Amino acid sequence: MNTPQSAIVVGAGIVGLSTAWHLQQRGLSVTVVDKVGPAAGASWGNAGWVTPGLVMPLAEPGAWKHALQSLTDPDAPLHVPLRFDPQLWKFLLRFAANMNARTWRQTMLALQPITTAVDESFAELKAHGIASPVIAAPYVAGFSSARAAAAFRTELEHLHAMGQSIGVSTLADGNRPAVLSDAVAHGLEISGQSYLDPGDFVWDLARAFKACGGQIMDGANVCSVGAGPSSASVTSDDGNRLTADVVVLATGALLPRLATRWGLRIGVQAGRGYSFTVDGDCLPAGPLYFPEQRVVCTPYQGALRIAGTMEFLDPDEPLNSARLESVARAVRPLLRGIDWPSRRDEWVGSRPITPDGLPVVGRLASDRIYAAGGHGMWGMVLGPATGKLLAEHIVTGAVPHQLAAFNPLRR
Repeated sequence: MNTPQSAIVVGAGIVGLSTAWHLQQRGLSVTVVDKVGPAAGASWGNAGWVTPGLVMPLAEPGAWKHALQSLTDPDAPLHVPLRFDPQLWKFLLRFAANMNARTWRQTMLALQPITTAVDESFAELKAHGIASPVIAAPYVAGFSSARAAAAFRTELEHLHAMGQSIGVSTLADGNRPAVLSDAVAHGLEISGQSYLDPGDFVWDLARAFKACGGQIMDGANVCSVGAGPSSASVTSDDGNRLTADVVVLATGALLPRLATRWGLRIGVQAGRGYSFTVDGDCLPAGPLYFPEQRVVCTPYQGALRIAGTMEFLDPDEPLNSARLESVARAVRPLLRGIDWPSRRDEWVGSRPITPDGLPVVGRLASDRIYAAGGHGMWGMVLGPATGKLLAEHIVTGAVPHQLAAFNPLRR
């Protein structure tokens, strides 16, 4: 195929818009199509963490303990529904097979090349006018037990030894955020990371894309994708059909619905996360993480966004208020000065999880159709780098070494 001159990107989240922007920068005419619009899904309600040093596989050694806990504890951070769902249980069996130290290390080594490109990818967007700030700040991890703090510190030091950009130290009393209650007896300070307002950042990226001539078609639900010898096409459920030289599928947890026909073999499962916003008297200067509870907190528009849980349900199922309550119950004893009745922006969104912990980024069975997804909880941090590398792959035909392990056609 000759160098493409036009592209359609299906999906207006951080991954889709980053890809569209970089294709545009390379001279392509690009149209983005989305069922709702920019930042309507997981790119809005996530915690906004830009943490290349913390990117790691979800299927870590010993994670099966959380799965067993989910079967008996309704407040467990992981929720697996007890229902007949062969596709889900097939995915979980493959996921469980990767919960070992050898596979975890291999996955970490495959992820490292793209994590080293994260800071540069955000800096490039800033240099081209993406004004929504990416704020460098130390992260604070809080624990009720010294044993849990020591175990987490060992894990972080292991990440650092493997080449991840991360620093860790014991939280000094003078740096302890006032919002932490006395129940948080031990703390670690994690350096080298940043955070942002995810919705604002993605909307700003969409504005920059449109300002350079890009088109965003919202309210268009793509139901089929086609490819021929000279073009590719997408068709929405209202019968509207668009054509271009290439199509990029960046639909998050819904990726299999369009990509399976084009060779996607590895499962992509929705891992739903929940968040809400509360006011407080003494908000932290940077993000907080409570590993024992699997809950994160991020400064957000003068308030605090609280996020947590992993729920394996279909993306189309409604918000489960019981999961929101479990997140609130887990974190309430750990914080002081929070106005809990101010709770708002209650949200659920689906993160695209793969059983091997690696994204799916690259060409599908047609050289005119590409996939970009499967980042799990790391879509926000890896999105800009993914978009840049995939645009390079589409325009040049060569696979950047950072994407070598992310082949969408792998089994």
